[in-house]
Amino acid sequence: MIDTALASLLSVVLFLPVFLWIWYRTVTDMMTVNPDGSVRQPDPAQLMGDFIVPLLLAEAGLIVLLLIFYWLYHVEYAYRTGQTLGKRIMKIRIVPVDPTRTLTRGMAGKRYLVEFVAGMLIPFFNYVDGFWQLWDKPWQQCLHDRFAGTVVVKVAP
Repeated sequence: MIDTALASLLSVVLFLPVFLWIWYRTVTDMMTVNPDGSVRQPDPAQLMGDFIVPLLLAEAGLIVLLLIFYWLYHVEYAYRTGQTLGKRIMKIRIVPVDPTRTLTRGMAGKRYLVEFVAGMLIPFFNYVDGFWQLWDKPWQQCLHDRFAGTVVVKVAP
């Protein structure tokens, strides 16, 4: 359980600089300064068309880009070896509960759908999903693992 949390944290830390750079560029592009140093106040009539609608479209675009990035990282990358970079560092792996099967793209995709898409649409679902492993028996699976038929295990050194 701790290893899974640390693996997720490591994945976030590895990609945080990219997201911070995007955030910084967005904020600095929005701030327009007058020659006297004061921040220019937008015309309330034009605020909707010039700022709010483009901002909402940009946010929607970022959400789509993040979902694509997360798909590539948590499905395409992870399904090849059963590990993301964080899981590899923590020496844990995603495997099917059924030992006769191998991890498929479909299993990794199901994990993604529950962990990220449902987590984005249902308030507090990410917390329920993550804490589920505390009382799940016998495999201590999160909900996304139960749905996909997978479990996260320690890898022998």
